[in-house]
Amino acid sequence: MSPAPRRPGRAGGDHRDDRRDRRDRADGTASRDARRPAVREQATPRRIAFDVVHAVSAEDAYANLVLPQRLRRASLHGADAAFATELAYGTLRRRGFYDAVIREASGRDLDAIDPAALDLLCLGAHQLLGMSTPVHAAVDETVGLTRPLGLARATGFVNAVMRRISERTAPEWAARLLRGVDDPDERLAIATAHPVWVVVALRAALEREGRGGELEALLESDNVPARVTLAALPGLAQPGDLGEEVDPTPYSPLGRRAASGDPGDDPAVAAGRVRVQDEGSQLAALALSRARPVAAGERWLDLCAGPGGKAALLAAEARAGGARFTANEVVPARAGLVQRALAAVDPAVEVRTADGRDIGRTDRHGFDRILLDAPCTGLGALRRRPEARWRKRPDDVPELAALQAELLDAALDALAPGGLLAYVTCSPHPDETTGVVDRVLDARPEVVRVDTAAVLAGVTRAPLDLGSLDGAVQLWPHRHGTDAMFIQLLTVPAAPPSAPAADSLGA
Repeated sequence: MSPAPRRPGRAGGDHRDDRRDRRDRADGTASRDARRPAVREQATPRRIAFDVVHAVSAEDAYANLVLPQRLRRASLHGADAAFATELAYGTLRRRGFYDAVIREASGRDLDAIDPAALDLLCLGAHQLLGMSTPVHAAVDETVGLTRPLGLARATGFVNAVMRRISERTAPEWAARLLRGVDDPDERLAIATAHPVWVVVALRAALEREGRGGELEALLESDNVPARVTLAALPGLAQPGDLGEEVDPTPYSPLGRRAASGDPGDDPAVAAGRVRVQDEGSQLAALALSRARPVAAGERWLDLCAGPGGKAALLAAEARAGGARFTANEVVPARAGLVQRALAAVDPAVEVRTADGRDIGRTDRHGFDRILLDAPCTGLGALRRRPEARWRKRPDDVPELAALQAELLDAALDALAPGGLLAYVTCSPHPDETTGVVDRVLDARPEVVRVDTAAVLAGVTRAPLDLGSLDGAVQLWPHRHGTDAMFIQLLTVPAAPPSAPAADSLGA
């Protein structure tokens, strides 16, 4: 159900460029991809970063999948791997801003620039404006990549644009781009490299809590890489097993902040006893599992379980409490990921591959606790998905909201009387969060909102600074250091005791 990927576009606007059309219109400043010879060269950090950025723009690839493969293939570690990661991810996060700078510096529309040369210039712009790379190194290394990339004809153009970009700092370029722009959301979009519609949506989400003044801090936090956090699965590991050099997470009782380096090198992580997992995701799962004591024999369900992070945590919690756990995922490949994620907890856990919208019909009242981590735009996880903000479109929201409502309705049908359901998204967009819950509950007056903030107050290490959302919880990267997870617990009352039969009353 993921929305169709889009090519990053101009700062503050929706990108609707069609890559093929642009390639066909590219002028003679560079050769075309099809004519570019395959050249074997040393896999430097800059070359790897280019490969990642170009794969995202040319093939709609996902950076978080491409980058680890390229680093492993090149055997790049330590400082070189960190440089390649920052160069690729930082470029993708601020892509719209850099496109606008390049348009201004080159005096050309982006359509008139060879796509590969444009990707290379964006990498160069990030070194000049977003990193501490000396100007001579950023310019020389960027120009030096033109020939190995088959862009020899664009060498002079790339050199000229890079030198023009180097004449101003990032704030000076922002001031130049902001000339004549009066709308506050458009100004924030340009200054912080977000599409305007995302700024508008995040503003609305904060204002419903009376925290609209935090918008700029939120947008800035989206441009800061998320620190890696770990979760020790109950019954399989203890947070203290990760060593004293890692700090406890401020809220999750299971979490630790990972030390520098690849967390996959830790044997406990490699074995699946400890998982790399955002603290917000840990709290979403724990809100469901620890809202009340577990009764042996309870039936638990993760309805949209892929790729399996929350499922593994819930399965461990279920096993510790004597409950039975089932995972469901509609996409077979993602169901395979769930199976692997659960292997460390219990290889025998049932993993279904089915459309979650059918669960109310196939398993009516079949589960005592259900996690519905609904498909969403992911606007709450922009720190860790660098290209995501430029791929999403406002048109995606109503389609996803309709799906979310269908899934929530089905999940409530599958909930046993007296059971507990957690509706969760990694988006704070009002239409995907409170809007969906309000819409479904308007038609189901029997469903009761559970004070989720009160539940988490009994789970977290430290109090959460939360807004008032009618019983729901909204986490934020700028306030809590987590993804912007939305969590709403719901319940349906237990069925009243049956009236005694007339003959039992002696009638």
